[in-house]
Amino acid sequence: MATLQDIGLAAAINILSAVAFLIAFAFLRLQPINDRVYFPKWYLKGVRSSPTSGGNIVGKFVNLDMKSYLRFLEWMPAALKMPEPELIDHAGLDSAVFLRIYLIGLKIFVPMAILAFAILVPVNWTNDYLENSKLEHSDIDKLSISNIPPGSERFWTHLVMAYVFTFWTFYVLYKEYNKVATMRLDFLASERRRPDQFTVLVRNIPPDPDESISELTEHFFLVNHPDHYLTHQVVYNANKLAKLVKEKKKNRNWLDYYMLKYERKPDEKPTCKTGFLGLCGTKVDAIDHYTKKIEELSKEEELERERVKKDPKSVVPAAFVSFRTRWGAAVCAQTQQTRNPTMWLTEWAPEPRDVYWNNLSIPFVYLTIRRLIVGVAFFFLTFFYMIPIAFVQTLANIEGIEKSAPFLKPIIEIGFIKSFIQGFLPGIALKIFLILLPMILMFMSKFEGHVCTSVLERKAAFKYYFFLVVNVFLGSVITGAAFQQLNTFIHESPDQISKTIGGAIPMKATFFITYTMVDGWAGVAGEILRLKPLIIFHLKNFFLVKTEKDREEAMDPGSIGFDSSEPQIQLYFLLGLVYAVVTPFLLPFIIVFFALAYVVYRHQIINVYNQEYESGAAFWPSVHVRIITALIISQLLLLGLLSTLGAAQSTPVLLALPVLTIWFYYFCKHRFESAFVKYPLQEAMMKDTLEKAREPNVDLKGYLLNAYIHPVFKGGDDDDDDLLIVDEPNNDEVLVPTKRQSRRNTPVPSKHNGSSPPSLPDVSREL
Repeated sequence: MATLQDIGLAAAINILSAVAFLIAFAFLRLQPINDRVYFPKWYLKGVRSSPTSGGNIVGKFVNLDMKSYLRFLEWMPAALKMPEPELIDHAGLDSAVFLRIYLIGLKIFVPMAILAFAILVPVNWTNDYLENSKLEHSDIDKLSISNIPPGSERFWTHLVMAYVFTFWTFYVLYKEYNKVATMRLDFLASERRRPDQFTVLVRNIPPDPDESISELTEHFFLVNHPDHYLTHQVVYNANKLAKLVKEKKKNRNWLDYYMLKYERKPDEKPTCKTGFLGLCGTKVDAIDHYTKKIEELSKEEELERERVKKDPKSVVPAAFVSFRTRWGAAVCAQTQQTRNPTMWLTEWAPEPRDVYWNNLSIPFVYLTIRRLIVGVAFFFLTFFYMIPIAFVQTLANIEGIEKSAPFLKPIIEIGFIKSFIQGFLPGIALKIFLILLPMILMFMSKFEGHVCTSVLERKAAFKYYFFLVVNVFLGSVITGAAFQQLNTFIHESPDQISKTIGGAIPMKATFFITYTMVDGWAGVAGEILRLKPLIIFHLKNFFLVKTEKDREEAMDPGSIGFDSSEPQIQLYFLLGLVYAVVTPFLLPFIIVFFALAYVVYRHQIINVYNQEYESGAAFWPSVHVRIITALIISQLLLLGLLSTLGAAQSTPVLLALPVLTIWFYYFCKHRFESAFVKYPLQEAMMKDTLEKAREPNVDLKGYLLNAYIHPVFKGGDDDDDDLLIVDEPNNDEVLVPTKRQSRRNTPVPSKHNGSSPPSLPDVSREL
């Protein structure tokens, strides 16, 4: 059982770690040689130049201005200084709304902490139940609900505070949902022209024996959207070509490295081994080896490129269809296209940066099977992760282990060792076990077949959050209670075990306090230090960089990482809401996390992160529902806890809370969620009208024509785009017979996506 001494030691270690990280960051960020590591976003925007480009030799690497070191904490107020509208212009709405999650934490938990310490803590502290019981406990547990005798009338205080905390959370969430929905609509209305505003992704295009996918797509939309269809881009399965391009680039980087090495030492020809990771195999001339590999890959790449051009099977039954207006795109994206609801499926196209091209080639019929496989695999992953979680709990509950392994008692009972094991080791051990989890869950989401990076991150975030709730929270509580009260379980009757678990659950707050300090304090402070990108940048800068372009590519600004960071935030919402009534002593630790994380991530978003895409805060409904889920879990656990503590007469009153919370969720869903999944036609028409008045002669077809070409076809040879663009047809020809015998005519030329239909006569149209 962790005591105040154990918590104090853990707090000292984590505070010192956090302060050390912040001081190291404050020093390293001032050095000119690290400028690209700590301010890469400004370099990408082209408004910052390298301080290493001028001055004396020492000044290129070390900051010699002693006065700047006295202002080493100036980054904190600077991070808070930029107003939110300017932050949105600078970093996008996704980044600005992500920061609001931390503000919600402060808005919810600061008033809760004040009320809890003013009302609940005195009610809990002024009892002596734990001192007279056989339960293992510490002074911290005397501040929790566990210190109240079963059947006490004081439980009504906790019940009333549960209602107060629930309605306060409702108020904050409603105001925030309303605010973010308004911000999203304003952002979409004020945003500059983007290809995804005019484009729809069409999937599951049915096969046709008479027409190609491209011809069929053009025919379908000219018939069914004649006044708004503009152009389309079919999707090619270029995954193999993309792998070849990636492999060629990697080998070219190695060739550049060895060429630079040879330039520095011309008397010594560099060599390498051809085996696994260059650690084994035949030793060969490195320059010749990689030159030959690049030549072979270039030939293979050209052959694959020609195959994709000529093979009809390389065309996927999907296409990006663009329209003349946003209104036309909105109508198409938000309506059913045919009688068969499984064919010609339309959805808003992601912005070009957000497209995950590898998954577009997956046949639509396989997606259900893939998601079933991932669901089963995720279940077993969650189940088997209980084993390391249980091991972590053995570290957090020394007393139970001492009874099972008494030979360890002399070592464990040494004061400092015991405090270190119980106050610090469980949190860091759990953190280590979770390091690889986000990568595993992202791989699962990719296997499911989602075609947007933003959706991939949201799906991975859902899995991560579910995993944290089941394993980190519920797993820690259940296994921890079992280990913690091991002696009591052994010597009491079965009908008393449920009461023992009910009393032990609040005591797990000490474990979550240590986890909050390790992950939330030291972890967030470590984020701003960027130790890994710092080391990698300097290694690349020393070995590979020859030009200014090389130096830019060596920068790794990173991104928010919504798939891992947002679920971790939600874990703190869950802990705060669960323990606000049960063990309020946890709340100050969570408040410190939200405050520190808000400042740190605001600095990172302003100066470092370069978000890969912009979804217009489409993730917000997921954030809202996870906070609602945490609130319901907290209510159900409190309901179960009071029933085990002899407060059965008060628990029926708590039954209304989950019902009210579910009602509140659906109220917010119906009121606000449509702003995140649909685009109002009124807004689309308004924006189209304004744009037409301001830019009447804009070449929209030229703007959209190549917006959704696979990246491997961009930036290469001049003839790469010939793969996707054919000669414009003769616009004097008004009607071209379709190849399909079941149809008469297609209004406008029926060649590929470059066609621009003229004004149509009144002709009959058929499917």
